[in-house]
Amino acid sequence: MNEVKKLKVPVKSIAGAVVTAIALFGSVYTVNEGHIGIVKRFSEAKEQVNPGLHFKMPFIDSVEEIEVRTRKNEEKMASSTKEQMPVTVIVSVNWTVDKSAALDLFRQYGGLSQFESRILDPRFRSATKDVIPKYDAEQLIQDRASAIQAIEVNFIEEMKDFPVSVDNIQIENIQLPSKYLTSIETKQTEKNLAAAEKHKLARQNLEAQRAVNTAKAQADGIELVAIAEAKAIKLKGLAEAEAITAKAKALGDNPLIVKLTEAQNWDGKLPATMLGGQNMPILDMRNK
Repeated sequence: MNEVKKLKVPVKSIAGAVVTAIALFGSVYTVNEGHIGIVKRFSEAKEQVNPGLHFKMPFIDSVEEIEVRTRKNEEKMASSTKEQMPVTVIVSVNWTVDKSAALDLFRQYGGLSQFESRILDPRFRSATKDVIPKYDAEQLIQDRASAIQAIEVNFIEEMKDFPVSVDNIQIENIQLPSKYLTSIETKQTEKNLAAAEKHKLARQNLEAQRAVNTAKAQADGIELVAIAEAKAIKLKGLAEAEAITAKAKALGDNPLIVKLTEAQNWDGKLPATMLGGQNMPILDMRNK
């Protein structure tokens, strides 16, 4: 009996230590980065906590995480184009939960999965199906960005009363019947050829205009040179005429200038003959 009593004390101590350890471990928890912790007491959401180490009441409180990083939802749906062509589109949306409203979202919808299935996904499908029939097949292929913008406007309006933000929307894939795709490709090829021909014609016109401009510039240059030369000749003639006039005036005003000019131009030789007056013969002035 004594031995049995002695064994009972250690068993109780071990049990107490185990319970204490469980309580201690049960009172400590962590919330992962990119998530918000929702603390529930007897299954009722009480508060939200940020990522990191936290304490709670063991056996009473429990914690559930809500991701607040950007999430991506993808939908594949059948629709029809403006010309009633059957089309299947795959669209995706990136969205984020408002961190400050994580507790309210959990209280109303019970978590992200329920929020997506009940609220986000149906509205995203509706926003997409409302836009696709407004575009013909060629527009969807060639101007996908316009359709994306229209879907985004619709979806943001649908989600304005919920604690989430819409980051961006993409049309991942557009599936059309093969015969329509061939028709669109042929049409696009023709457009590309027409655009190339138009570009070629524009380039030829530009080169022709450049040649005309060059020829005109050369002609203008020749004309300017001719005008300059004519003006130079005219100015030279005017200068020479003015010089002659001035010289004639000077000679008229002073006859002695004529004598001076003759003296300056004399070569120092006397004339060889001299004409006589009346019946005087011509005299030979040379030495014999």
